[in-house]
Amino acid sequence: MSSRIYRLTVDSQAEGLRIDQYIASQVADLSGGIVRKVIDLGGIHVAGRRIGRCSQTVRAGQSVEVYLDGRSLDIFSLCAGQVLFQDAYLLVIDKPPGIDFQPTHARFKGTLYHAVRRHMESATGGKGNVSLGMVQRLDRDTSGATVFSIHQRAHRAMTRMFADRRVDKRYRTLVAGRPADKEGEFRSLLARQHRTNLMKSVQKGGKEAITRYRVVEEFADCALIEVELVTGRSHQIRAHFSEAGHPLLGDRRYGGPSFVSGREVERSMLHAFRLSFEHPVSREPVMFEASLPEDMAGLLAHLVA
Repeated sequence: MSSRIYRLTVDSQAEGLRIDQYIASQVADLSGGIVRKVIDLGGIHVAGRRIGRCSQTVRAGQSVEVYLDGRSLDIFSLCAGQVLFQDAYLLVIDKPPGIDFQPTHARFKGTLYHAVRRHMESATGGKGNVSLGMVQRLDRDTSGATVFSIHQRAHRAMTRMFADRRVDKRYRTLVAGRPADKEGEFRSLLARQHRTNLMKSVQKGGKEAITRYRVVEEFADCALIEVELVTGRSHQIRAHFSEAGHPLLGDRRYGGPSFVSGREVERSMLHAFRLSFEHPVSREPVMFEASLPEDMAGLLAHLVA
């Protein structure tokens, strides 16, 4: 199923229908079963508000929006192997690629944020409120280590640590071509372009973005790069390497190629492989690493062969 948005307006003849029945009657390629799954995910909005019940009825004149992101309608849940570390204050997750970090129009359930909340609620037996702080975000396609604060004593300290650039964030990425300089730094002001929603370096009005890199290994038409993310701007690595003429493999939005060495690349090849910082409560240094995901490791093996 492809990514689509349906915008409907309820007419008088549909007054009183259940929302799932109404949408199935208006959109020929959405069965009642699919509509119910989309409702459960949180991808249907009535009068501008996300709904969660199939039994909700519609009224004449209401706006109905159906958001489909083209991905699985199954709800993502954390498995034990994806929890890299957990204590009373922190939860470190190895995020798989293809999972939205936080709620979107198309889904609330099945995001990493929702999966972490379910994990925490399960750990406490559903007793008490879950205190969850999102101090870091990864793009949908980006995999790897990411940290949540899970206690009031940790929230402010972790937020300050990221803001003060006291977290060492290392990534591995595959980029098109072979950079002439085997190590270097990109430094610019990044701003979002309203027309394209992409990040771009600008002369003024953006936010400072600093990306350091070194070439780990070179192949015929691409290179494996280790990146140190000094700042944490949206799409920072993707924008900087694209502007340098070496977009990430599979990153179509920033000009990355979809094929390399005869093999298709279905997502941007970016992985957060290491996080290092001072524990917000114990003050001890901690470091967490996440292995390359299967698709990226497989592509590397193909390039080496």
